[in-house]
Amino acid sequence: MRAGADGALDVLHPLIMLVRGLARLTMLVLRWWAKAPKDRRGPVLFLAAVGVMVVGLLPWGPAFAVAVVVGTAAWHGREGARPAGGPGCEDAENERLQAVYEALVPCFALRDDPGPEPLYAHDGAWERAFEEVEFTDDGRIGRLLVRYPAHFPDSDSAHRLAVERRLTTKSGRDREYRFAWHEERNLLEMTVPQPLPQGISAQRFVTGPGEIVLGFTDAEAVHRRMPVADGGRARDVPPVVWRTGARSAQPHLLVAGAPGAGSTTLLRSVVLQALQHGEVLVVDGGGSGEFASLAGREGVLAVETSPAGAVASLEWAVHETERRLSAASRARQAGRPVPEDVRRPLWVVLDRPATLSHLARAEGRRDPQELLQVPLRHGRAAQVTVAVAEHLENADGLARAVRSYTRARVLLGAASPEETWAVLGEATVSRPGPDAPPGRGFARLGAGAVLRLQVPAAPDPLDDAAGEAERQAVLALLPPFAAAHARALGGQAAQSGAPDGPGHRPGTKPGAASQAT
Repeated sequence: MRAGADGALDVLHPLIMLVRGLARLTMLVLRWWAKAPKDRRGPVLFLAAVGVMVVGLLPWGPAFAVAVVVGTAAWHGREGARPAGGPGCEDAENERLQAVYEALVPCFALRDDPGPEPLYAHDGAWERAFEEVEFTDDGRIGRLLVRYPAHFPDSDSAHRLAVERRLTTKSGRDREYRFAWHEERNLLEMTVPQPLPQGISAQRFVTGPGEIVLGFTDAEAVHRRMPVADGGRARDVPPVVWRTGARSAQPHLLVAGAPGAGSTTLLRSVVLQALQHGEVLVVDGGGSGEFASLAGREGVLAVETSPAGAVASLEWAVHETERRLSAASRARQAGRPVPEDVRRPLWVVLDRPATLSHLARAEGRRDPQELLQVPLRHGRAAQVTVAVAEHLENADGLARAVRSYTRARVLLGAASPEETWAVLGEATVSRPGPDAPPGRGFARLGAGAVLRLQVPAAPDPLDDAAGEAERQAVLALLPPFAAAHARALGGQAAQSGAPDGPGHRPGTKPGAASQAT
């Protein structure tokens, strides 16, 4: 019987390959149709109808079209699920799959299963449990479709995380995996995603007012494509766009990450984009001078590093938020347009506020995070946006208002399931691989899906250790110095003979925010 079945499979293999390819092509079309915007569907249908008419009018058009479809289906169906013990399944691959199956038995098996042939048992085989298997060229699992029993609590994040950990361990810890749970059909799909776009420097992204590019993600995760310059050539990449403003459901941002994961780099990228349409107030709680290149620039109200200056700056932000609310309310009551100075976006950017709060309490000053409550609560109506970045080990030092009102979240670097849940509200997220570059992580906007994220390269332009090309890209995006600051720099340069320009580190005095405002 076994030999007859193998012979039948060999004879029918071309037909099976064509059917599998046609099924995959159909799924690709259906997925595109489901994700495509409605305004694109009509033109595509029209072009498809025109193409069918043109092919039908050609002498050998229908035969050529059939040959193209058959060839495309054969190409897409050349790799697929391999039957148990089939000729295409090597012994090493069988052993690998059996090891994965045995690792999943404690998760899915019942101690006293009443079924005659349980799906998962200690003496079972992987053929009944794994619906589809695909291997990479080096013999490792590239895609696995697992069927699990109906009694498994797939709505419990702890149980799901245990299964994903076992699959990751048995399939290789040096890669990143994506897990898709299909609860309706009791199926779990594990795939190895393609690498994210890397090495893209900060630049003028094609966005509208109120749109901020946090980074780039998988092609199938978002509908939008954005042209970027990458190494002197143009390419289209899928961006993660965060929308701010009065109509945004996620008006404020929280970035959490391990040290060196790129949280400050992401804040710098956000600031460079925000300066195109608004004004920015920066508070550097770490005091490392990462934002010193912004001091004195047009649109930058202040760059504060001390507790006294941070308190003064945030007190001004509170009064400015209240002033904007009052001015907008009076204008609407009188039937007049909202004043321009109220509609101009104001950004309050804080890097490592937990450290600054600790220093302020040690000096007997007011906690700067307490002053964020008014901009966080009423910022959307007043066109005030707050962006906060903090290290994971200091995340418990964030104020309650910061954790409550920042609904746009970014997690960078490796994190534990508990830390992932605290930041993203989702624990079953695979960690980046060990070779992941800085700026790799995940983003979640509100209650949306968790997206893989690669932050654009935006290093400190005053850091000599950074790449020269990336530093020059950031310098090109910096606005010019304000008139008063430029005159001060010119006077200092004339006295000291130091060259003036973007490479000169400007000095800032504590409390400059109150003076600038």
